[in-house]
Amino acid sequence: MENGLVKRTLLLLTAFLVLLGAGCTESQESVTPVVVDDEVAVMETDKGTIILEFYPDLAPNHVARIKELVREEFYDGILFHRVIPGFVIQAGDPQTKDADFPRERMGTGGSGQTIDAEFNDRPHIRGTWSMARAQAPNSGDSQFFICLGTLPSLDGEYTVFGQVISGIGVVDDIVNAPRDQRDNPDEPIKIVNMTIRDRMSDE
Repeated sequence: MENGLVKRTLLLLTAFLVLLGAGCTESQESVTPVVVDDEVAVMETDKGTIILEFYPDLAPNHVARIKELVREEFYDGILFHRVIPGFVIQAGDPQTKDADFPRERMGTGGSGQTIDAEFNDRPHIRGTWSMARAQAPNSGDSQFFICLGTLPSLDGEYTVFGQVISGIGVVDDIVNAPRDQRDNPDEPIKIVNMTIRDRMSDE
């Protein structure tokens, strides 16, 4: 009788701990659900392939503009000019396509067409795809960054418009490359090409 009671108590305690653990994991990893686009961006880099999804409900104008630039082959040949471990990798300055362009000025260019901010409540977590900008809120253009971790200081200050869904290891390889004092990789790391494709495609 006593042994049976002990066994039942242990079973109940184990079940409780399992449920508690699952709840903790869910609360730590859960992020507000979003509507994802039917299309994804496929970024081929010197280090490998990164696939990113879009969040059109959160930032429709940003999604439309990035897609437009990708289809114009704007990003093909652009370098990652800023890589900071534990923080972000950043690209999108077309001036970096010029091998003779001064390294100290990389990160100062864009497409010439700014876009108004679409700040939203999506947090900046590992793999977040967000629009870079200057000091003015509506100064986003073509430069974007991908987060290396959870960065709450960026929440509500930069427009989140997508997320890495494949190739986060490539992002890690890019950020771990040797870099100079300006966080510019010593050896150029390039977006070889970038395309838009159907997210259900097997290609």
